[in-house]
Amino acid sequence: MDIYLGIDTSTTSTKTIAIDQAGKILAVSSSGYSFETPFPLWSEQDPHLWWHATKLSVRACMTKAAVTPSQVKGIGLTGQMHGLVILDEKGEVLRPAILWNDQRTQKQCDEIRELIGKKEFIRITGNDALTGFTAPKILWVKEKEPAIFKKINHILLPKDYIRLRLTGEYAMDRAGGSGTVLFNLAGRDWSPDLIKMLGFNPAWFPPTFEGTQLTGTLTKQAAEEVGLVEGIPVFGGGGDQAASAVGTGAVREGILSLSLGTSGVVFAAVDAPFIEPEGRLHAFCHAIPGKWHLMGVMLSAAGSLRWFKDTFRDRSNFDDLLAGTRGIMPGSDGLIFLPYLTGERTPYPDPLARGAFTGITVRHTIHHFTRAVLEGVAFGLRDSYELMKEAGLKNMEQVRITGGGAKSLIWRQIIADIFNAEIVSINSGEGAAFGAALLAATGAGSFASVEQACSSTISITERVIPGQDVDRYQKIYAEYRSLYPALKDAFHRIPDIIS
Repeated sequence: MDIYLGIDTSTTSTKTIAIDQAGKILAVSSSGYSFETPFPLWSEQDPHLWWHATKLSVRACMTKAAVTPSQVKGIGLTGQMHGLVILDEKGEVLRPAILWNDQRTQKQCDEIRELIGKKEFIRITGNDALTGFTAPKILWVKEKEPAIFKKINHILLPKDYIRLRLTGEYAMDRAGGSGTVLFNLAGRDWSPDLIKMLGFNPAWFPPTFEGTQLTGTLTKQAAEEVGLVEGIPVFGGGGDQAASAVGTGAVREGILSLSLGTSGVVFAAVDAPFIEPEGRLHAFCHAIPGKWHLMGVMLSAAGSLRWFKDTFRDRSNFDDLLAGTRGIMPGSDGLIFLPYLTGERTPYPDPLARGAFTGITVRHTIHHFTRAVLEGVAFGLRDSYELMKEAGLKNMEQVRITGGGAKSLIWRQIIADIFNAEIVSINSGEGAAFGAALLAATGAGSFASVEQACSSTISITERVIPGQDVDRYQKIYAEYRSLYPALKDAFHRIPDIIS
């Protein structure tokens, strides 16, 4: 029996999954770590944490799967996107990685727009210059840490640092690479013009590969550290959202993937570069050769519900908290929640956007507030769905939902009603790690294509159809959309007032 591993280097843990040549999941293991916020808006992590967690999770996964190292025929990599890992000429880490959720680079984003022009930047990269992306982080290091900037010899993403430790090779997948916003999106590779205009050295940026392409093999030292054997192929893989889409089967036009995790992602595969003209949606390369995707990102989705529970009902479990919403009418008796607890990316690229409850009266109970959180998150996710339709993406047949929040039937029904679309659950709940393993299995020849890998392994387990509250939610959604414009100026003034 041939075995394939998928390794997911996320923000809070590294997960390893083992599948057989038919795509059956044999074992899953993870090892956690934390990140640092040394100053407001900052988010950093020591890359050595990822490697330590990789060693632990791979060994634990192999033990759980009860297979031998010689059975492993390929490894696929995935992980958090946009993080900046900078290395010296010896491959040593120069500073903590600046993560995807770091918000310090608004000034640098404005500089990119001024230097290149917003419309031209969107035309080349498919995206506006936003604080989460990699390019403005490099500019920040150039301006704020010039001594470190001078020592840069290599720039990688988090999962590609793990690739380096596994193979000794500097390489990057094209789904993750396009998320640096230094790619020519249509050309599926680095943009020499952008790199030159921003004053970066082209030699810093590694060769790029499709998700199913070979990028190197396991070195003897790495094999000893992770408990495998030398020479195992390591494939391109993909950024976490592209790999997660593979893991849910969102690999062709018409299937929409909705991830309801700490953040929320609405993802649509497309057959050609597809750019929203104002850059309100992200356009990246897919992990599948010759495909791209559109993506809307909400920074605090299920994270909003966790914040609410931890703050107001810390002794409750989620099931008890949500059960109380069953008796609350759709619309929460006029209570509306804005889910911008950590700023926002889609549809408002605004790190200063803030959360809010509006319409509070003495009649509202904890159950109204809970339901308002569920509805507010669903409204925020619909914003991405509407932008995709406005941009011209048609024939969206099905919405496949994954993530921790997707376990709630109440929440799935609310989303079905607010989207006015069928919401389906699938048999795979492992997302990005599973997708990375499927990419490796395809690259090694166990499947003829990624599409075949998905159709062979992924099936629908449950369907939720829109109910009688669609029209009611349509009217409330219009009110929800009016709130951010009305409150934006106050959101932007408050930091100066309290500083």
